[in-house]
Amino acid sequence: MTSRTSTTSAVAGPISGAFSALADTPIVWRLLSLALFCAAWEIAGRSNFNYAFPTFFETMGALWEMCADGSIFSAYLRTLQPLVIGLAFSLTVGVSAGVLMGLREDAEWMTLPVFITMQAAPMAALIPLVTFVYGIGLISKVLAVVMLAMPVIAINSYKAVRNVPPSLIDMCRSFQGSQRQQIVRIILPAASPMMFAGIRLGVAEGFSGAVLAELLITPTGIGDLITYSRSVAQFDHMYAVILSIVAFAVITVSLLQKLETKLFRPETRGI
Repeated sequence: MTSRTSTTSAVAGPISGAFSALADTPIVWRLLSLALFCAAWEIAGRSNFNYAFPTFFETMGALWEMCADGSIFSAYLRTLQPLVIGLAFSLTVGVSAGVLMGLREDAEWMTLPVFITMQAAPMAALIPLVTFVYGIGLISKVLAVVMLAMPVIAINSYKAVRNVPPSLIDMCRSFQGSQRQQIVRIILPAASPMMFAGIRLGVAEGFSGAVLAELLITPTGIGDLITYSRSVAQFDHMYAVILSIVAFAVITVSLLQKLETKLFRPETRGI
């Protein structure tokens, strides 16, 4: 009897330890929450509370169909064109303006209110104005991306430079460091974690601007798939496109966050 009890406890020990280690794994909780969300979606779709709300499996079937015929990939290629151009411009101008505002008070007085106004302004109200001035072509969509991404990047870069510890700058001055050495070797490396966090947020905002521009300016790319699926009552395809947008944004931001973790120490990484 004693040997059977000891054998059972010996087997139960590793099993309970395995379950404890499994429960402490963050990926398990993420997969569990995702499974619960998909199950709730499937139950809600089967309840027929709205004819325009498909089930989860119908949506995934529509997504597989669009992946098989390549329509969703060609749509993303058209959407990525204004997104890449707008983000490249936003990164160049936003980071430069943020660093300049953080270094010079006169630049802060003249430029910071512009970025704060851009960040607070409702995008849906400004897109018709942009369309009226620049038409419905590529320039309007690039401007939509810039108007959402650049303020976040610029303001975070400005805050990053302003939050550099003064003791580091004083140490550089005590060693007779020039102003250029202060900026290149002290200020920019110390501000890089928070600046990268602003870039990550700016990429997310820029993607939202690209999709919003395609829905409000002219239906092309991803916006065209959503508009067309809604017009022909293919609601499973419409939800599949929306699901792909969310997945693409989450994956992109997660990859940028992992890159941020590898580039910077956790204790100095931007929030």
